[in-house]
Amino acid sequence: MAGYRAEDDYDYLFKVVLIGDSGVGKSNLLSRFTKNEFNLESKSTIGVEFATRTLNVDGKVIKAQIWDTAGQERDPQILLSKTECFYFLVLKKFLYRAITSAYYRGAVGALLVYDVTRHATFENVDRWLKELRNHTDPNIVVMLVGNKSDLRHLVAVSTEDGKSYAERESLYFMETSALEATNVENAFAEVLTQIYRIVSKKSVDGGDEGASVPAQGERINVKDDASALKRVGCCSG
Repeated sequence: MAGYRAEDDYDYLFKVVLIGDSGVGKSNLLSRFTKNEFNLESKSTIGVEFATRTLNVDGKVIKAQIWDTAGQERDPQILLSKTECFYFLVLKKFLYRAITSAYYRGAVGALLVYDVTRHATFENVDRWLKELRNHTDPNIVVMLVGNKSDLRHLVAVSTEDGKSYAERESLYFMETSALEATNVENAFAEVLTQIYRIVSKKSVDGGDEGASVPAQGERINVKDDASALKRVGCCSG
C-alpha cells in the first residue's frame, strides 16, 4: 500500500499530529514511518518538528504531514524574584496557548501515544484527548497507540485495557514497536485511509458528480460527518 512519489506529486495533503507524554516514543514512531530509522539514544523533542511521507490509498496519492512536539513543558532552572516569576508564568501561559493552537490547527488525524511499560503515560491519555478535542474538529480521526510492545516483560498496560479505553472513547487502537517496526506502518496508514474515506464519502454524498480533486497543497478539513467515524478497536498486534 505504501509508495513514494515526487515531493510535489500528490492528490491530498493531510496534517496528522503526534501527542502523548514525553518519552513514549513519538519521535521514533515518526522517524520509523518517514525514514525507516530508529535511534536508541533519541532525546526529548524540543519545540516542534514535522516530516512528510506519501502513501497510495485507493489509487490516490496521499501526502501526510506529521507533526511531533515535546510531551511536556520544561521550565528553565533559574532563580526569579516573585515579580519576575509572575511575569514569566504569564508569558509561559500565553506562549503555551499560542503554540498549542498552532500545533493543532488544520489537523485531521492524530496518534495519541502511550508507553505500555509506564502506566502513568496511559493515565494521562485522558488529558491529551481532552486537549486534542478542545483544539480540533470533533470528528478528527484518532488512533490510540500503545508503543514499546517489544518490551513484553515490562508491560504495565494490558492490550485489553487499551482496547477498552479506545472503544469507550470511539478511537482506533493499535499496539506498536518503533524499535521492531511492528504495526508502525499500519497505524499511520489506517489513520490516513480513514481520513481519505471520510473525504471521499463527503464528496459522494454531496452529489457533486463533477467534483475535482483539491489542488496540490490544499488541506482537507473533516467536518459534519459523525456517521463516518463509528469506530471500533482496531488491530492490537
